[in-house]
Amino acid sequence: MIVRLHPHAARRLPERGATEAEVVATVENGERFPAKLGRTGFRRNFPFAGLWRGHPYANKQVEAYTVEEDGCWLVITVLVRYY
Repeated sequence: MIVRLHPHAARRLPERGATEAEVVATVENGERFPAKLGRTGFRRNFPFAGLWRGHPYANKQVEAYTVEEDGCWLVITVLVRYY
């Protein structure tokens, strides 16, 4: 299935520390779970081994919240957690 990013979600990626490729990989290969408002969430962990806002982290978790629209997954928002 095709994965598209809502313009708002795409603009927010740099401030949250995710790339478009990571979001697409999360939707295509991540863990799927039900989310609020009838949305579908996807979650995937990635190796990070870097600094985020001055703190070192080994991994990051990308969560993409989507709706199915015209046979595509439309990513509404993306959350990133570092650990």
